[in-house]
Amino acid sequence: MGQIVINIILTFSLVLLIGQSFSLTYYPTRFFHIAHAVTITFAGYFTYLFVVQLHIFIGLAIILAIVCATVIGLLSEVAIYKPLRKYTSSSMILMTSSLGLMVVLQNMISILWGDDTKSVRTGEIKVGHEFLGAYITDIQVITIVVSLGLFVICGLFMQYGRIGRNIRAVASNPELSNIVGISANNVILWAFGIGSVLAAAAGILIVFDVDMTPTMGFNWLLYGVAAMIIGGIGSNWGLIGGALLLTTVQHLAAYYVGSQWIDAVAYIILILFLIAKPLGFSGKRLKKIEI
Repeated sequence: MGQIVINIILTFSLVLLIGQSFSLTYYPTRFFHIAHAVTITFAGYFTYLFVVQLHIFIGLAIILAIVCATVIGLLSEVAIYKPLRKYTSSSMILMTSSLGLMVVLQNMISILWGDDTKSVRTGEIKVGHEFLGAYITDIQVITIVVSLGLFVICGLFMQYGRIGRNIRAVASNPELSNIVGISANNVILWAFGIGSVLAAAAGILIVFDVDMTPTMGFNWLLYGVAAMIIGGIGSNWGLIGGALLLTTVQHLAAYYVGSQWIDAVAYIILILFLIAKPLGFSGKRLKKIEI
């Protein structure tokens, strides 16, 4: 049972970070940026490129991977979403465009690196540190600390930082924000940039713990989105509750039923919440969500 608890905490920290990164792109735009999943994936593959293929110092490689993955996130806003918003495209059109972008970029990863499983771990596999009868590796400790640390920092930034307040203002009323001198397009670009950095960090942490495939980002994005909706749109405390509930039930289901149920459980919990408690933990109405 101790190992299950550690696995829950590890997954919870990653889902929390990914959910927050997705929330940043959703709040000011009100559409589901599905291609956000590829930002997670590209971060892992850029890390593989710089560490394994080009043999760059790992610290510099991580920075370069985050920058490259963030550029992809920013380009999706500048080259695709912004022009579509200029012609008052609906959220459904934006989401469909995002889905198409995800497919294109995911296939690009397959062309560049292949569909086989890749790994950035070059050293021998270690058992890890024993803690209360369970085992946890160094990278898993780093993952938990970094993920929770970035979540807290970003939460404080959104609450007290000027850019964070502008993002919340545009999310609340973009027309009024433009009237008072806050450029919605600039704020959305900032949101995509910060969200992409967080997603890239999560992707890198994931691939240092487990192997990667071109489709890995979508499952992680699914967990983050489900946690965000369960917790209630616009609430960090709700996101914490949603991520904790989701990951706990997933790991218990994997232990008692089978690991093949992990993805199904995410969908089941999301559907049950939308039926029984559609406002989420935070009480903010989900009926205003546009996908």
